[in-house]
Amino acid sequence: MQTLFFSSFILLFYTYLGYGLLLWLWLKWKKISSPPSAHTGFAREEWPEVTLVVAAYNEGQCLREKVANTRQLLYPSGKLNLVVVTDGSTDGSPEWLSQMEGVQVMHEPQRKGKVAAINRAMAAMSSEIVVFSDANTLLPPNALYRLIAPFSNAEVGAVAGEKRVMTDSHSQAVGGEGLYWKYESALKRMDAAFHTVVGAAGELFAIRRKLFKPTPTDTILDDFMISMHIAALGYKVAYDPEAYAMEKPSLNMTEELKRKIRISAGGIQSISRLLPLLNPFRFGKLSFQYISHRVLRWTLGPICLLLLWLSNVFLALNEAAAVYQLSLFMQLFFYGLALAGYLNRSAKVNIKGFYVPYYFVFMNWALVLGMLRFANGQSTAIWEKAQRMN
Repeated sequence: MQTLFFSSFILLFYTYLGYGLLLWLWLKWKKISSPPSAHTGFAREEWPEVTLVVAAYNEGQCLREKVANTRQLLYPSGKLNLVVVTDGSTDGSPEWLSQMEGVQVMHEPQRKGKVAAINRAMAAMSSEIVVFSDANTLLPPNALYRLIAPFSNAEVGAVAGEKRVMTDSHSQAVGGEGLYWKYESALKRMDAAFHTVVGAAGELFAIRRKLFKPTPTDTILDDFMISMHIAALGYKVAYDPEAYAMEKPSLNMTEELKRKIRISAGGIQSISRLLPLLNPFRFGKLSFQYISHRVLRWTLGPICLLLLWLSNVFLALNEAAAVYQLSLFMQLFFYGLALAGYLNRSAKVNIKGFYVPYYFVFMNWALVLGMLRFANGQSTAIWEKAQRMN
């Protein structure tokens, strides 16, 4: 039980804090031992042609704002194309989009899912760089310059942008989700500086077209799989936090749970399809990052939380050492705060001391449900999107 207790604690600490701490220490050492290197971007006449691809199903309300936002993006004249794939949409968006100047619409009556839409769009691409973005996200004017600049380095095969959640003091989901993405952004910055970002977020990322590999149409996390395939080829996935996409938070925690369960199921699916990346003798740094940042969190995190609790209860009741009583008290206190956050989830005033523990427990519960959904064969690449705040 002692072995179980300490092993669970060490794994949990490493998964959620230790890995980031290791990267931070390594970056501090690197800053002292070697001068920083940075990409400078392209000369004015060398900026590559870019196609922005948006796959949208019945997103008419968002697409008008997305098109207007795209037209405000700064990029050399004549080198930015917009392609919107509306397969299966029945809200009239294919018709009115086709009337808009500068928008190429790809449409098929049958809805086959986002991955099928992306694969079909990529087969028709000719630009050197392809940017993917969601219909419900907005980009700042300089986002493309920041996103494309790292491609001046021939070692870079993809660039991940940052997701930013539009905060609202009246949304409990935002408190936890926003803090989670701030932590993820910090990890991505360190990941990129160490070697490569471990998976891009679909809200905004770019790839070299020649490196794209069609993914199976039942893929749940297409953004993750596309970027990881490029990393597996030996290219780096760079990261620029100033190339960000702004997205509204989930309407409530019920809607957020839908999204998290789908992502969790997709994580397990991705691990099952990226088994070679678990071999550090072949992939070196990439395997270390992939296992530390993704695999442990998606698989052992919830299991270790349960084992830590059970072993702690046993040791607190059967061992005289005060450390077990103290650790049990701290666990009870933490879960008590999480419970308070759950009970407070619909309140108008949010207290960080409540919603941070709540969101942590919430995420791990979603991981469990995602594992079960994948094991039961209930996962699908066609999903009901989570409702978001207006």
